[in-house]
Amino acid sequence: MKKILALTLVAFFAVTGVAAATEIEGKVQSIDKEKQELVMEGGTTITWTADIFVVGSLDSIKEGTKVKASYVEKDGKNVAKTFETSY
Repeated sequence: MKKILALTLVAFFAVTGVAAATEIEGKVQSIDKEKQELVMEGGTTITWTADIFVVGSLDSIKEGTKVKASYVEKDGKNVAKTFETSY
């Protein structure tokens, strides 16, 4: 039964094009709230949109803030689904 469910989910995601989110955590190297873009230490650039889900406060994110983020690649950009600042 578990194999059937797993295969069904794989087929669903393959057909619908829904990608699993990638997770990253670390310190913010830079942030530009007007561009809605931040760069994590290590160089990963993440953008966000108005529908971002934030645990904590988007206003509290600045250089040096520890952030856990999940994102998907869309149109060649890493687009955040969630930011968590209080972990």
